[in-house]
Amino acid sequence: MELYKENQLKVYNSLSKSKELFKPVIEGRVGMYVCGPTVYSNAHLGNVRTFMFFDVVYRYMLHLGYKVRYVRNITDAGHLENDADEGEDRIAKKARLEEIEPMEVVQRYTVDFHDVLKNYNFLPPSIEPTATGHIVEQIEMIKEIMDKGFAYEVNGSVYFDVLKYNKTGDYGILSGRKIEDAIHNTRTLDGQSDKRNPQDFALWKKADERHIMRWPSPWSDGFPGWHLECSVMSKKYLGEQFDIHGGGMDLKFPHHECEIAQSQTCSGKAPVNYWMHTNMLLLNSQKMAKSTGNYILPNEILTGENDVLSKAFMPSVVRFFNLQANYRSILDFSSDALEASEKGHGKLMDAINFLDKIEAKSESTFNVQDWKKECYAAMNDDFNTPILISHLFEAVKIINLIREQKASLTEEDLLELKKTMNAFVFDVLGLMNEVAQGSSDKVNGVVELLIKLRKEARENKDWALSDQIRDELLELGIQLKDGREGTSFSIN
Repeated sequence: MELYKENQLKVYNSLSKSKELFKPVIEGRVGMYVCGPTVYSNAHLGNVRTFMFFDVVYRYMLHLGYKVRYVRNITDAGHLENDADEGEDRIAKKARLEEIEPMEVVQRYTVDFHDVLKNYNFLPPSIEPTATGHIVEQIEMIKEIMDKGFAYEVNGSVYFDVLKYNKTGDYGILSGRKIEDAIHNTRTLDGQSDKRNPQDFALWKKADERHIMRWPSPWSDGFPGWHLECSVMSKKYLGEQFDIHGGGMDLKFPHHECEIAQSQTCSGKAPVNYWMHTNMLLLNSQKMAKSTGNYILPNEILTGENDVLSKAFMPSVVRFFNLQANYRSILDFSSDALEASEKGHGKLMDAINFLDKIEAKSESTFNVQDWKKECYAAMNDDFNTPILISHLFEAVKIINLIREQKASLTEEDLLELKKTMNAFVFDVLGLMNEVAQGSSDKVNGVVELLIKLRKEARENKDWALSDQIRDELLELGIQLKDGREGTSFSIN
């Protein structure tokens, strides 16, 4: 029997602002759409946090036995500078500044995005559609919205009529904003007078003579509005109504609010059952922003080539750091926090590595089944990775007690512990045991040699040398543990 039938998963729905029992549209299947990056610059660390969380959601759904279709788009056109309807296309602006083609910009930063996610051990989505690959479908959705009377054309641009929609719909249902507050920008801007109301948003924009990225349409040579692509692609690949739509909290308004209005206008029903949003990532307690210089790129963490961190950190340590906080809470990224996570990550991996050396006994001093239920209960409570990690460290404590011969497990419990630890640490959380086996063997050999030399020093009552070996290994993060059957060690 599939695990999802044994587990009651609850998901915090941004729409209802409460945890709800997860019930997919089609039993045994999950449709999930997550807003991907606009590929005009290097992948942002804050975005990586969002994608990392939904990678865990994807992994856990697969672990539970669901058949998951995970769609994460690439925005390669239509995202203007101020996230509304005016200014220059972000990709076209980058192309103009660097004197290259827009699709060169798209290619460069799409490759960078994929490299970052690969380094951090992300599973690829089921489908990764692009805005430019769905221009025809976007034009067709605009026609449908116009035919229903909720959009109008002015001077070659098409706008969604928010006030008319709000007479029967609820523009603000997700963000909680009142219609009178839903004004993107009240300043006098180029093209602003084309709108009937400041709240209206663009479905299609006529391109001026400087705009490189343009396509023919019934209204003008132009480009689609930023919000339209997600409504089109989620409908195409997941249907008119699907299970989960995810993104950063900053996308609630206006992006996701506009998606709901567009999709509901066409289908007559709510497009998404569960809206999920991640909170922001700070850097040294301040908002991360390129404009202030308070930022770090994901790959700079791995190389150590930055002015923020004390040293380089492994990708799995960064994953571990992120997952120690609830996805709906603000997370403060700093060198001290990463160093603390590195120690915790090392202890977790050390315990897992020792699992294969444990010999089964006739009785268990640890209730593995109850512990396993607690691990599932944590993930079933809105993917509560911090609580899951705390339960994993309960197992680490038991493993270390077994190492010191102060606890024991039967063969059946030992196998269950190994299986559950590997499932949650590697399959669900996506952590990596990043010390290569060959390097690990060499390190083990060197440490074992030093343990042998220390033993000889102790036998010769050379306590100074014995203590020196122990203390200098400890400074390197290698702790010696003397027991009745000899000396063992752990790497922290």
